[in-house]
Formats: sequence, structure tokens, C-alpha cells
Amino acid sequence: AHRNTVMAGRTHLQHALPITFGLKCAVWMQPLIAHVERLDQLGPRVELVQFGGAAGTLASLGEQGLAVLSGLAAELGLREPAAPWHVARDGVAEAVSLLGLICGTFGKIATDIILLSQTETGEVAEPYAEGRGSSSTMPQKRNPIASEYILPAGRAVQALVPVMQGAMAADQERATGPWQAEPLALPQCFVLTHGAAQHTRAITEGMVVDAARMRRNLDATGGLIMAEAVMMGLAPELGRETAHHAVKHACDVALSQGMGLADALAGEKEVSGKLDRHAIGRLTDPASYLGSTQAFIDRVLALARPLCHAA
Repeated sequence: AHRNTVMAGRTHLQHALPITFGLKCAVWMQPLIAHVERLDQLGPRVELVQFGGAAGTLASLGEQGLAVLSGLAAELGLREPAAPWHVARDGVAEAVSLLGLICGTFGKIATDIILLSQTETGEVAEPYAEGRGSSSTMPQKRNPIASEYILPAGRAVQALVPVMQGAMAADQERATGPWQAEPLALPQCFVLTHGAAQHTRAITEGMVVDAARMRRNLDATGGLIMAEAVMMGLAPELGRETAHHAVKHACDVALSQGMGLADALAGEKEVSGKLDRHAIGRLTDPASYLGSTQAFIDRVLALARPLCHAA
């Protein structure tokens, strides 16, 4: 719905270049697609039965050891490992490491939502629910409470990733204690990741997008966000260095005198000698400088569609 909704792209929290909200969402989506692939790849390394006897030999079962192992794996719906993995904990450590990555992606989305929902920005809001996100003393507040839940949940999971990786340092054929941290960390990681996933889904399915506010914010600098576009348009005529100098001077004039970039450019002799007002207007139109935005969106959607059908 918003693949063509132009907004300010921000770097270092400042206006940089125009993008579309659809591209922002595609950037959110791309790592989620990769996480699905990672989950599929992880399965064979994690869904392994652990059955090795006292020291990983199954000696007490004699010649029936492998047969019992196979039967147990079949009964539990698990795969057979090449060898017992009681002291090779990479599988469970990898699983939690992946949860940390997934929560990192949720955190990126939540961080953007929080910043976009600031009063001064007001481009996106979390779904409205009666009483949710309000303040006990400030009734006007609409706090991004779901995003605020996602961030600490993710940080808690990521803090437990080193615990799980540290538990891999198992001594000999049955460890004295490192792996015993896993029952403390594993449940928390899965519960917290599930909670973060639920909040992320609720936000992305119901968030309120204010396209008009996006446009007002885009125009707030009087066209300065199009400085690169103008410079690139002038470079073939003036050379890149001269074009950069002319546009930089026009930006300084626009800022100091409170005028739009197009007017400041028209006052630059080097610019007005090469571009008329119509050409300047075309170069300072944000919709004219979106590059490969639509292609990027299409590429991400092409990756996502098979997953949606599978679900």
C-alpha cells in the first residue's frame, strides 16, 4: 500500500535522501526471510536425539546399541546423530544464537517505529487500543509500548547467547557443569523471542502510517534533501567538484536566508547558466530521485511470496 509513499530517508538521524515507506518495510522484511532460511538449515543440526550412555559408547547395550538408538530417534521424531552429542553443545548454542539474530531484527523494526512515532516526526504510530500506551498522568500520550517491550526482550536474549556459547566448553565425556546453565537460559530465550515476535507481528499488521505527515517532513527543509540529486544532475555540465561546490553554496544560502533550495539554486550563476527553473524543479522533486527503490521492493517481495504461500 505504501511502496510509492515518499518519505525522508535518514542517516545519522538527519534527512539524507528520499526513499519510500515501502522500501523501509522491504528492508525490515529481508532479514526475516533470511531467518526463515536459517531456521530450515538449523533443523538437521538441532533435531538430533541424544542417547549415548554413560560415556558416549552405549557399551551397556552391547550389539543392540545402535538399534535402540534408531528406535528411540524414530519414537521421538528426531534424527540420529553420527555420534552422541552430550558434550558437543554446538546445536543448542547455535539455536539460541539464531534467536539473538531474530530478536536483533525485531529490535531494528521497533527502534524505527519508536523514532518515527516521536511527536516531532509523527509518521507512524502503533495500532491503537483503548488504554494501551497511555500515561497515568498525561492522557494525550500514545506511547509505542509494544516496541518498548520488544527491545528489552531482545537484549535479554542477546545477553544469554554468550551463556549458551560458553556452555560449549564441556570437559571430557561428561561435563562437570558448563552445560547446566542451559536450562536457565534456553526457556527464557524462547519465551522472550516468542513475545517479541508477537509484538512485532501486531505492530506491523496494524501500524498507522501518516503519508501526509511524511510529505510535510520531507518538505520541511525546503528541498535540501535533494542536494545530491541536483549535484549529480549538474556534474555532467560542470564537473563533479564544481557542481558540489555550487550546490553546497546554494544549501548554505538556503539555510542562512530561510529560502527553498530551488530558489537558492536559481541565484547561483553557475547553476542558472545550465538549468532553467523547470529543470531545477525537476531535479528537486523527491519522486524523481528514488533510484532502484521499486526494483528492490519487488526483489524482496519475490523472496517473501513463497514463504507466505507455505504458511
